[in-house]
Amino acid sequence: MLEPSARLLDLLELLQARPLTTGREIADRLEIDRRTVRRYVAALQELGIPVEGQRGVGGGYRMRPGFRLPPLMLTEDEAVAVVLGLLAAERLGADVEEALVKLHRVLPDALRRRVEALEATLAFTEAAPSAAPVRGDTALRLAEAIRRRRRVRVRYRTFAGEESERELSPHGLVVHSGRWYLAAFDHGRADLRTFRVDRMARAAVADEPAVVPPDGFDAVAEVSRSLARVPWKWEVEVLLDLPLDQAAERIPATLAELIEAEDGTLLRMRVGSLDWMAEVLAGLDCPFTIRRPDELRASVRELAERLVASVA
Repeated sequence: MLEPSARLLDLLELLQARPLTTGREIADRLEIDRRTVRRYVAALQELGIPVEGQRGVGGGYRMRPGFRLPPLMLTEDEAVAVVLGLLAAERLGADVEEALVKLHRVLPDALRRRVEALEATLAFTEAAPSAAPVRGDTALRLAEAIRRRRRVRVRYRTFAGEESERELSPHGLVVHSGRWYLAAFDHGRADLRTFRVDRMARAAVADEPAVVPPDGFDAVAEVSRSLARVPWKWEVEVLLDLPLDQAAERIPATLAELIEAEDGTLLRMRVGSLDWMAEVLAGLDCPFTIRRPDELRASVRELAERLVASVA
């Protein structure tokens, strides 16, 4: 449910975007009745914004022709930062089209033309991740609950498609490879869990206080550990002849769990392909000892034979 101030801003945007808007269209868009529409229009008029009403068939509300809100006074550096942020957010799955339209509308003409040129010519060297967009209201409610230390209630859909109601104490939001994750204490499971935010619906901030996270809790580390434990077909355990800090530089925390051992670093992973795992190990450029599974030894041996054959 939108707050009155948010509805006023939505009404202002609607009136600026269309030459004429009917009372019914406004009511449907803002989820209010016709009487409230008239009250909001009057509120804008009291603020000095020239909203005109036309009665009868084909009538409605419009902004007085020629009226424009004062330009958004951004410096060139600030405009570049805003546009770059929006374009980067788009690569993470955010719908930024309307935000860019609004930005263009309030920028001074000369700066707007430069901003449009930047949008048309800017390119990124890295491919965009396969992003999973999230609802803005869901992300904002989760962030509010984290800051206020309140529980949230959500409808959650698992990877298998099963849906359930969850009561969570949210601890942190993390974005990884275009997907949003929530690290939270699941009261129904009595355990720390990681949730995909794009699979959440009907998020609501509750009045009950959230469970306090463990001392030294790090949401990024928790989500990384959770992703590294995704239950793929094979459970891999390899002892690397590397100190822990060097192993961490070569292997992302989201890919594997690394544990300091007396004679190196113990790597634990879950993978779907042992041939792929063999390539990962070959790329680490260090001696290693396979502990499990035995089938991984055959994959490493076959990779070595292929490499020798290619050199020959």
